[in-house]
Amino acid sequence: MRPILIGTLLLSLAGPALARDPVLNPPIDCTLGETCYIQNYVDTDPSSGAADFTCGSLTYDGHKGTDFGLPSLAAMKDGVDVRAAAPGTVRAIRNDMIDHIQGGTDAPDVSGRECGNGVVIDHGDGWTTQYCHMAQGSISVTKGQRVSKDTTLGQVGLSGKTQFPHVHLSVRHNGEIIDPFNPNARITCGDAGARGDALWQTPITYQAGGILSVGVWDAVPDYAAIKAGTVDSTTLPATSPALVVFGYAFGARTADVMRLSLTGPKGNVVTKDFDLAKNQALFFRATGKRGSQWPVGTYDAEATLLRDGVIIDSMARSIEIAN
Repeated sequence: MRPILIGTLLLSLAGPALARDPVLNPPIDCTLGETCYIQNYVDTDPSSGAADFTCGSLTYDGHKGTDFGLPSLAAMKDGVDVRAAAPGTVRAIRNDMIDHIQGGTDAPDVSGRECGNGVVIDHGDGWTTQYCHMAQGSISVTKGQRVSKDTTLGQVGLSGKTQFPHVHLSVRHNGEIIDPFNPNARITCGDAGARGDALWQTPITYQAGGILSVGVWDAVPDYAAIKAGTVDSTTLPATSPALVVFGYAFGARTADVMRLSLTGPKGNVVTKDFDLAKNQALFFRATGKRGSQWPVGTYDAEATLLRDGVIIDSMARSIEIAN
């Protein structure tokens, strides 16, 4: 075991959480593990490396918050509310930045405004929360407004420095970044459960990677379309030139395996294991079989993420092949 946070922050948080520390709810109106997920945690490694509070890889160097992500741009466009994590007073807002994936064509310069559209809430006793990457024009609170826990602040967006739809939550005490999963900086490497001293009102289980979507298409889908959530067929014609099963996932570690399988009315169509060569925040794999006349009926697709031979997550989906 090794301590991760050092110096002033460790000293200031050496004791147990104070009675007046905020008790937080997730800042997003979704069901974790079903309609949303946590992509990144606070980076607790002070070196040029990166580690989350379990010493896992769901973070990157210098990351100062928790990213609650949506599985697709389609989910964002349907509208998902961002909510106040605790009662307080709105200290600042920004609401005019466009929603655009950074790194893409014509991406705007967000230097100095990496948070995008957002809200800062003052909870008293030196505690604040900040909510980033919200949708342009969606913020529904005003500076100086008193908000309760779960007050809707706006909606999840794609503004600022981001490449996927999410709300970034930063928690600070007297200006110092606090990890809500590990506020006292007592790291236990490999601890995959919720910590007893976390700031969450209801414990949040750490998920070390997972499947975001699985489906079947008549060709290898474009990655941008998978991320957009537009590859969503429930029926394909029996004359499809191929049947391709794909899986979209997060949190890959070197030597993980993604297993894809597709079965139909006459049994197995295709099964393949993909050995993952590196850590990846988001990724997809696809495999399939060519054909010209497929048996009519129900086909079952499944994507499974394995780590050291143990299933981390799996997801299944059925489609119909029809004449």
